Amino acid sequence: MQTSEKGIAFNERQENVVLKAYRDPVGIWTIGAGLTAASGVIKPVAGMVLTRERARELLKLALARNYEPGVATAMPGAAQHEFDGGVSFHFNTGAIGRASWVGKWRAHDLPGMRVAIKLWNKAGGKVFPGLERRREEEYLLIAEGIYTANPPPAARGIFAGFAIMVDAVEVQRIREGLTSLGYAVSGAPGTTGILRAGVEAFQRDYDLTVDGVIGKATLSTLQRALDARTKAAAASTTTGGGGAVAATDAVADPAELPPWLGWAVLAIGALWLAWLAFTYRDALAARVQRKMPRLAAILRSF
Repeated sequence: MQTSEKGIAFNERQENVVLKAYRDPVGIWTIGAGLTAASGVIKPVAGMVLTRERARELLKLALARNYEPGVATAMPGAAQHEFDGGVSFHFNTGAIGRASWVGKWRAHDLPGMRVAIKLWNKAGGKVFPGLERRREEEYLLIAEGIYTANPPPAARGIFAGFAIMVDAVEVQRIREGLTSLGYAVSGAPGTTGILRAGVEAFQRDYDLTVDGVIGKATLSTLQRALDARTKAAAASTTTGGGGAVAATDAVADPAELPPWLGWAVLAIGALWLAWLAFTYRDALAARVQRKMPRLAAILRSF
């Protein structure tokens, strides 16, 4: 069995087709409908751009090679809509062979399946905007054959649009995240939208497609920027104390500590900061973009 055309369109809507390569929340280069090097059909790199037609061709090829066989094995006898829902889940998680909801589907326990499939709502260890809704829509596709859902809100006036569905709580988190990074995205008191100009400024700084539409590329990049800041702050706290080691019951007098210990702590902290700078070099590139564009380009090139 193959994914139907409606199933392909369902996957594209869930994945949000991004035509310029970006890093996902854990730093993996991604393009098109969520295609990474693990898809086996393309190796995304910095600056890569696809047409929408090519992105769809690659998605179909990736599903046929790497995902449809696993779903056929895990869901024998599935109807077309059930198969399409299973493919969407497997393409997003790679976990069709170990997901507990599959057993509940086999046992015709749809209420239990609905609970179990919704457990798969995290990316990079964090609940990711849109994944809870995606799991619900996959359930509705498998259980009831429903392929369509309300489209995400489009840009309107001065407010940004969305390429994936998000709820009010997720919108608030996105607004708070962008604001904490210094982007003016909050409108007049009482408004709930996110200002388009602030979103476009963020997209420009992080070398994304500048369209004022919040999709997977923007959300993934935002999460990485927030993670980089949090970890850098923790590293600075560790090294900022001059390498001092607090006294404990075991060592009552810090003066008794060997003189090299403070320097060792500083060296470890410096290595940690260097590792963070390399891991989040895309976030660092955004910070230096305006004053050192050539350095930013180098940081984004690998």
